[in-house]
Amino acid sequence: MFFSVGGIILYFLYQSQASAFAEQCEIDGIPPSECNYFTKLIGDFKSVKIPWLLLVMAMYLFSNISRALRWMMMFKPLGYKIKFSNAISTLMFGYFANLGLPRLGEVLRPLALSRYEKIGVEKVLGTIVAERALDFIMLFVFVGLALFFEYDTLWSFIEENQAFYDKIEPIISSPLFYLFILLSMVLVFYFFKSKAFRNSKIGLKFLNLYEGLLAGIKSIFKLEKPFLFVVHTVFIWVMYFLMTRLCFYAFEPTSHLSLVAGLMIFVFGTLGIIFPSPGGMGSYHALLMAGLAIYGIDQNDGFSFANILFFSIQLFCNVLFGLMAYLLLPLMNKNYEGTLLTEN
Repeated sequence: MFFSVGGIILYFLYQSQASAFAEQCEIDGIPPSECNYFTKLIGDFKSVKIPWLLLVMAMYLFSNISRALRWMMMFKPLGYKIKFSNAISTLMFGYFANLGLPRLGEVLRPLALSRYEKIGVEKVLGTIVAERALDFIMLFVFVGLALFFEYDTLWSFIEENQAFYDKIEPIISSPLFYLFILLSMVLVFYFFKSKAFRNSKIGLKFLNLYEGLLAGIKSIFKLEKPFLFVVHTVFIWVMYFLMTRLCFYAFEPTSHLSLVAGLMIFVFGTLGIIFPSPGGMGSYHALLMAGLAIYGIDQNDGFSFANILFFSIQLFCNVLFGLMAYLLLPLMNKNYEGTLLTEN
């Protein structure tokens, strides 16, 4: 279902761009036989400067190595020492799973690590929840930086594209909208606190899961080297940013864009990946194109750039390393029983 959502968004984006491209060809007096949008896309892919793209892929590897090392640090306060090969492989496997179903990797990654490292899955899941909280904090930091440096540029773009804001403004400005959210949160809170729920079989399982999650989250406050943990966190997101920034140089129409433009476009692309479609398919393209449009990049070139970055990282890297991880994990752990640092 989710794959279909991403595919449909991508299909309509392609059709829209193909129609616009055909119209522009007609205006320019180019015959239809010489004006094929798919041919243009293939030509854009062929024009990519491979050394820059390889550097983008290197940033991808560095970010994931750092993420795996940071993840390993979170298990020491819990009394476990996990293998780097298991940390990086389950991480890659999770990315691969996300291409089939959004956030499926967040479930399969802890299950896989729990199986091979002999750690309670709820504790592993707790560390991932803590990871995601850190990711959201870093996302807000980058959004803040983008707004600080490019607020005027973004606001000008919003004013020029007022139609979308006009549609959502009545909803987000209504007190009823926020009252509904508040009441929903209160009802959920009292339901989970009720004796009927807490004494039920489901409730007891939920409490066990909650305790394990809490232990995983608390591990972040008991780190041996908190400064190194912060360095890894910042490094991961700088690598994410550089993946977008360096890809500008791989594609001629975007090679002139500035560092601060890269910051804004990176934020747009990240928000597109968060959308519940496989690997951000479709939504990533749409938001990346919107970000590029702010800086005057033609929609056709924006679509090509989005595909270049999406196919090289989200598909090629995630599929390649994800499949390798899937095949190698059982082999690497054939006689491995996990390493316990302290009695837990």
